Amino acid sequence: MDRIAKLASEKAVVIFSKSTCCMCHAIKRLFYEQGVSPMIHELDEDSRGKEMEWALMRLGSSRAVPAVFIGGKFVGSADTVMTLHLNGSLKKLLKDAGAIWL
Repeated sequence: MDRIAKLASEKAVVIFSKSTCCMCHAIKRLFYEQGVSPMIHELDEDSRGKEMEWALMRLGSSRAVPAVFIGGKFVGSADTVMTLHLNGSLKKLLKDAGAIWL
Protein backbone atom coordinates (compact mmCIF):
# COMPACT_ATOMS: atom_id res chain seq x y z
CA MET A 1 0.00 0.00 0.00
CA ASP A 2 2.91 2.36 0.70
CA ARG A 3 4.20 1.83 -2.81
CA ILE A 4 0.80 2.71 -4.28
CA ALA A 5 0.59 5.89 -2.20
CA LYS A 6 4.11 6.89 -3.26
CA LEU A 7 3.41 6.27 -6.95
CA ALA A 8 -0.01 7.95 -6.76
CA SER A 9 1.53 11.17 -5.45
CA GLU A 10 4.25 11.43 -8.13
CA LYS A 11 2.06 13.15 -10.72
CA ALA A 12 -1.27 15.01 -10.87
CA VAL A 13 -2.97 12.01 -12.51
CA VAL A 14 -1.85 8.42 -11.99
CA ILE A 15 -3.57 5.43 -13.54
CA PHE A 16 -2.89 1.88 -12.42
CA SER A 17 -3.68 -0.29 -15.41
CA LYS A 18 -3.10 -3.56 -17.21
CA SER A 19 -1.84 -3.46 -20.77
CA THR A 20 -4.48 -5.99 -21.90
CA CYS A 21 -7.49 -4.30 -20.25
CA CYS A 22 -9.91 -2.62 -22.68
CA MET A 23 -11.50 -0.41 -19.99
CA CYS A 24 -8.02 0.73 -18.95
CA HIS A 25 -7.36 1.72 -22.55
CA ALA A 26 -10.64 3.67 -22.70
CA ILE A 27 -9.85 5.58 -19.48
CA LYS A 28 -6.32 6.40 -20.66
CA ARG A 29 -7.78 7.73 -23.95
CA LEU A 30 -10.29 9.84 -22.01
CA PHE A 31 -7.49 11.55 -20.07
CA TYR A 32 -5.33 12.05 -23.17
CA GLU A 33 -8.32 13.64 -24.93
CA GLN A 34 -8.73 16.03 -21.97
CA GLY A 35 -5.15 17.20 -22.52
CA VAL A 36 -3.83 15.30 -19.50
CA SER A 37 -0.55 13.41 -19.54
CA PRO A 38 -1.09 10.84 -16.79
CA MET A 39 1.52 8.58 -15.27
CA ILE A 40 0.53 5.06 -16.27
CA HIS A 41 1.62 2.13 -14.13
CA GLU A 42 0.98 -1.21 -15.87
CA LEU A 43 0.52 -3.82 -13.15
CA ASP A 44 1.02 -6.75 -15.52
CA GLU A 45 4.51 -5.42 -16.28
CA ASP A 46 5.51 -5.06 -12.62
CA SER A 47 7.02 -7.93 -10.61
CA ARG A 48 4.88 -6.85 -7.62
CA GLY A 49 1.80 -6.19 -9.74
CA LYS A 50 -0.41 -8.86 -8.14
CA GLU A 51 0.37 -7.54 -4.66
CA MET A 52 -0.47 -4.00 -5.81
CA GLU A 53 -3.67 -5.25 -7.45
CA TRP A 54 -4.88 -6.65 -4.10
CA ALA A 55 -4.00 -3.40 -2.34
CA LEU A 56 -5.99 -1.41 -4.92
CA MET A 57 -9.02 -3.67 -4.40
CA ARG A 58 -8.84 -2.93 -0.67
CA LEU A 59 -9.39 0.76 -1.46
CA GLY A 60 -13.00 -0.09 -2.21
CA SER A 61 -13.04 -0.45 -5.97
CA SER A 62 -15.02 -3.32 -7.46
CA ARG A 63 -12.18 -3.90 -9.91
CA ALA A 64 -8.46 -3.43 -9.35
CA VAL A 65 -7.92 -1.70 -12.70
CA PRO A 66 -8.19 0.89 -13.93
CA ALA A 67 -7.55 2.63 -10.64
CA VAL A 68 -7.36 6.40 -11.03
CA PHE A 69 -5.71 8.83 -8.63
CA ILE A 70 -6.05 12.59 -9.10
CA GLY A 71 -4.03 14.89 -6.91
CA GLY A 72 -2.78 11.88 -4.95
CA LYS A 73 -6.32 10.85 -3.97
CA PHE A 74 -8.07 7.70 -5.10
CA VAL A 75 -10.95 8.67 -7.39
CA GLY A 76 -12.12 5.23 -8.43
CA SER A 77 -12.37 2.89 -11.35
CA ALA A 78 -13.75 3.34 -14.86
CA ASP A 79 -17.40 3.71 -13.82
CA THR A 80 -16.62 6.49 -11.33
CA VAL A 81 -14.35 8.34 -13.74
CA MET A 82 -16.94 8.15 -16.53
CA THR A 83 -19.65 9.44 -14.18
CA LEU A 84 -17.43 12.37 -13.19
CA HIS A 85 -16.73 13.09 -16.85
CA LEU A 86 -20.39 12.97 -17.86
CA ASN A 87 -21.59 15.19 -15.01
CA GLY A 88 -18.82 17.73 -15.70
CA SER A 89 -16.93 17.44 -12.41
CA LEU A 90 -13.86 15.64 -13.80
CA LYS A 91 -12.54 18.87 -15.37
CA LYS A 92 -12.67 20.66 -12.01
CA LEU A 93 -10.78 17.84 -10.29
CA LEU A 94 -8.15 17.95 -13.03
CA LYS A 95 -7.81 21.75 -12.77
CA ASP A 96 -7.57 21.64 -8.97
CA ALA A 97 -4.82 19.00 -9.20
CA GLY A 98 -2.89 21.04 -11.77
CA ALA A 99 -3.30 18.41 -14.50
CA ILE A 100 -4.86 20.92 -16.91
CA TRP A 101 -4.81 24.70 -17.05
CA LEU A 102 -7.95 25.69 -18.92
